[in-house]
Amino acid sequence: MDILKKVENKERLTKEEALKLYSLDLFTLGRLADGIRREKFGKKSYFNINRHINPTNICADVCKFCAYSASRKNPNPYAMSHEEILEIAKNSYKNGAREVHIVSAHNDKVGLDWYMGAFKKIKEELPDIHIKAMTGAEVDFLSRKYGLSYDEVLDLMIENGVDSMPGGGAEIFDEKIRDYLCKGKVSSKGWLDIHRKWHKRGKKSNATMLFGHIEKREHRIDHMIRLRDLQDETGGFNAFIPLVYQRKNNFLKVEDFLTGQEILKTYAISRIVLDNIPHIKAYWATTTINLALIAQEFGADDLDGTIEKESIQSSAGANSKNGMKLQEFIDLIKNSGFIPVQRDSLYNELKIYN
Repeated sequence: MDILKKVENKERLTKEEALKLYSLDLFTLGRLADGIRREKFGKKSYFNINRHINPTNICADVCKFCAYSASRKNPNPYAMSHEEILEIAKNSYKNGAREVHIVSAHNDKVGLDWYMGAFKKIKEELPDIHIKAMTGAEVDFLSRKYGLSYDEVLDLMIENGVDSMPGGGAEIFDEKIRDYLCKGKVSSKGWLDIHRKWHKRGKKSNATMLFGHIEKREHRIDHMIRLRDLQDETGGFNAFIPLVYQRKNNFLKVEDFLTGQEILKTYAISRIVLDNIPHIKAYWATTTINLALIAQEFGADDLDGTIEKESIQSSAGANSKNGMKLQEFIDLIKNSGFIPVQRDSLYNELKIYN
């Protein structure tokens, strides 16, 4: 098949060719993706010691797939104080975390200073901790709410200590699907423009794709190609993270849930198509740890981290609420035949567990 030859010859696939990859059998895709992964990273599997902090679930937007924001599906609204957020960060730092991953709902009641002040306080108290914070959707929300340009919001983030951006809020870029899932939230163009501007400030970010809901295969490929195009322009994405849709406690009625094979195919295809994004992350909080470990054979070279506590995916049914112990994480990677490598937030290697 010509596509096989193109992949083996490291030739870039068109959108149409990339879609045809789904017609290949799982093991052929796995072989192709694993070959790329091994050439880049050998048997190394990256992770970090991190803490997810979700400071509020009060949201001005209504996304049909979300089980986290306060609604009739989750009638427990909260917003942490700066002191509470800082205390969590300090405790996690004592426990070895060197990254805090801070993502919130779009709370229109707390003010701009509540968002930015939290970052500032953490950075003042813990100057060497890496703050990964503010999805493109949050940047867009603050821009709309407070009459600021994207540039102004991004500059405020940097001034207050944000080091890199997570990949959330991308969902799926197809405009019709996006309009149904999360009407009123940041547009596809807006999300890409925010990350473009962030990259042009010399900063790094990740990119996600939420799949397994109402989208089709062609929408996933379109999403990947748009990211590939932006990466050609800026080179600012560290990792691509395919997020598996979680089906509990939300307003989408998805009857046909993804098979493990379809999830693994999507990981493999993302490794093949995204030839210019270094890392493919199997975020175990959405895939389950078992499937994430298998994804290492299908192109994924990163399993995220210990997390410590996670609220967004677990509220929709994921088994990630209390994170994972470091030694257990290391042992699982080793037992799956890979070499655990502790990294920092920008993929500098800190420790190899041979």
